[in-house]
Amino acid sequence: MCGRFAFYSPSEAAAALFGVEGSVDVKPRYNIAPTQDIVAIRNAEGEGRELVMLRWGLVPFWAKDPSIGNRMINARAETVAEKPSFRAAYRHRRCLVLADGFYEWQRDGNVKTPYFISLASGEPFAFAALWENWTDKETGESLQTTTLITTEANDFMKPLHHRMPVVLEANGAGEWLAGSNELLDDVDAITPPLQAWPVDRRVNNARNEGEDLVDAVGGKIGG
Repeated sequence: MCGRFAFYSPSEAAAALFGVEGSVDVKPRYNIAPTQDIVAIRNAEGEGRELVMLRWGLVPFWAKDPSIGNRMINARAETVAEKPSFRAAYRHRRCLVLADGFYEWQRDGNVKTPYFISLASGEPFAFAALWENWTDKETGESLQTTTLITTEANDFMKPLHHRMPVVLEANGAGEWLAGSNELLDDVDAITPPLQAWPVDRRVNNARNEGEDLVDAVGGKIGG
C-alpha cells in the first residue's frame, strides 16, 4: 500500500534525472493524496519521453463511472499483468511518478506511527506506475489517471509495513518504460538504499501541508 507521498524537488531537475527536458507548474507538496494531480513521465508519441500531470487513481478505459479510480490508487506487482483493471495499461501504458519520499504507518498495538521514507542519497526518485485514458461517452471529456505499483516489503521496509511501492532510480526507469516483464520479478535487486524516520501525526490529515511534515520527530533508520 502507498497512500501518501511527497514531491518537492524542482520538476525540471527531477525530470532531467530521467531523461526528460521541461517542467510543469507545480508547487512543492509534502502530503500528496489520492485523487490529486501528480507529476509523471511517460513515453511520448513518436520518440522520447514527456512530463505530464495525471490524476492519482486509475480509471480503466472501459469503466462506466470514473469514481472507480478512488479504489485504484495501487496495483499489486504480483497480479498487475492479469487484473482486468490494469492489464492493458501494464502492456501498453507505463509511466513514472516523481517523488522525494513516501509515508508509511508502523503499527504497534493500537498506535500507528507515520514514517517518511526516502532514498538514502536524498535524491528524488520515481515510482513504477501505469496510466490510462478514460473518455466520458456523454461529454467526450478525457481524464488521464495513474496507479502506483506495489510489492512485498524488502528487509528494510518490513519493520514498517508488509507492502511498499516499487521505487526506481534512472537506471531502472528505462527498463520499466520499455515494457520489461522481468523487472518486477526481483524488486530487491533494483530498490536503491532507503532511509526513514518518524514524523508528526499531522500528516494523517491530507488537508495538512508544509515542509515541516517531513521533519523527523525521532531517530533515523538506514541511510
